[in-house]
Formats: sequence, structure tokens, C-alpha cells
Amino acid sequence: MLKDITLGQFFPGESIVHRLDPRTKILLTILYIAALFVATGVVAYAIMLAVLVVCVALTRIRVQSIVKGLKPVVIIILFTAILNIFFTAGETVLIQFWKITITREGVVRAAYMILRIVMLITGTLLLTYTTSPIALTDAIERLLSPLKALRIPVHEFAMMMSLALRFIPTLIEETDKIMSAQKARGADFESGGLIRKARAMLPLLVPLFISAFRRADELAVAMESRCYHGDKGRTRMKQLHMAARDWIALLLGLALLGGMIVLRVFGI
Repeated sequence: MLKDITLGQFFPGESIVHRLDPRTKILLTILYIAALFVATGVVAYAIMLAVLVVCVALTRIRVQSIVKGLKPVVIIILFTAILNIFFTAGETVLIQFWKITITREGVVRAAYMILRIVMLITGTLLLTYTTSPIALTDAIERLLSPLKALRIPVHEFAMMMSLALRFIPTLIEETDKIMSAQKARGADFESGGLIRKARAMLPLLVPLFISAFRRADELAVAMESRCYHGDKGRTRMKQLHMAARDWIALLLGLALLGGMIVLRVFGI
């Protein structure tokens, strides 16, 4: 299960999405999320799904990797669907038993919520899959650079976000190693109910925290050894430049958001 978590991983490639400026990809992700929350009808969701399929095809990333990224949130998706099915009032009753009432409107709303969550997570996964942590840090810093006038440490904020995202796969790998070592010593993480499995995970916390603090200390020493002092006097080997494809992509993103707004206004 832990090996299926792909959040924070970067898959190098030469696709058109990989070649986009990281600032463009961040803005496109924001526009995509906004359009997804504006979408309401069947036509709007069909368009959003088609756009997502095209984006996945352009990244040339295997579908299996995206499915792995969705596995950790299956419980959240199912929980959301159950809440919408049982707690959405409606006129067309499908099943009624004791105090449980399932309506057609609840089932439709649950289907929309499942589709929205899946598309939301998939769209955001494409950002980390196609953007390296360094490029993501530079893009966040450049986008938030106007906040420097308010003396907000933008560079440090972007660096912390990038390091946290980058360390997710590392901590997952470390957790898997600790679990394998404890299984070899007779630990059981699979049998029993949910509460017993949760209790079996408690012995993992101490070595995992020790390993995380050790890695953080090693990273701090490495950054200090390389004379890292934050944004002051820092240069970049690769400068960010907006090309024509970036502006075209942003225009398409704005058109998508505008189209979703129009469809919502007309109730389509």
C-alpha cells in the first residue's frame, strides 16, 4: 500500500507538458480547480473529463501511476459518497428502510462528488508528476514575489513547501523499510480489525520520527556546507522564461474557466 503512494514524485519526460514553464503549470492547475468547482451539469463535467483525459495523454505518464496516486484516497472518496447518498434529500425515493432513505438526487450527487474528487486529485497530481521540486520552488517564489514588498519571506516559504513535498516519497520509503524490518521480527500489521491495525502502526512512529529528524539534520548540514543563506545573493542555473506555448496554454485555461461559468449561468 505504501509503495502505491506517488504524491510528490517527479517523472522526467520530454512531453509538451513537461516543457511548459512551471509557473504556467501552477496557474493552469488553479484555473482547472476553479473550473471544476464551477462545473455543475452533465455537459460541464463531460468537458472537464475530456480536458483531463487530453492532459493525461499529453504528459505521456502511465495510467497505472495515476491510479496508484488515487489509491490512498479511496476511503475518503467512499466516505464522501456515502454521506451524499444517505444525507441528501430528494423527491424520488429509491430505497427506504427504517430511518434510511436513499433518493435519486442523493445517488446523482454522490456520483458527481466522486467524479469531482477523482478529477481534482488527478489534475493536481499531474503538476508534481511533470515538475521537478527545484522548478516548483522557483515558480512558487516568482509567483509570490510581490509579497516581498510586505517583508514576507517568500523564498523560505517556497523552499519549505518544496522540501515537504519532496520528502513525502522519502518518508514513505523509510516507513516501508521499518515495516519490513519489524515484520522480520514477528510484527503483524495485516491481521485483525481496523483498530488493531492502527495500534500495530504505533511502534512505527518512534523510529520514523527519529529517521525524519536525522534526515532533516543531514539536509540542514548539507545546505549550510553549500553556503545556503536563503534568497540573499542566490542565483539560478536555469532561468524561467515564458514561451508562446505557455501563453497559449494560459489562454486555453482561461477559456475553460469562462466556458464553465457560462454553462453554470445558463444551467447546462
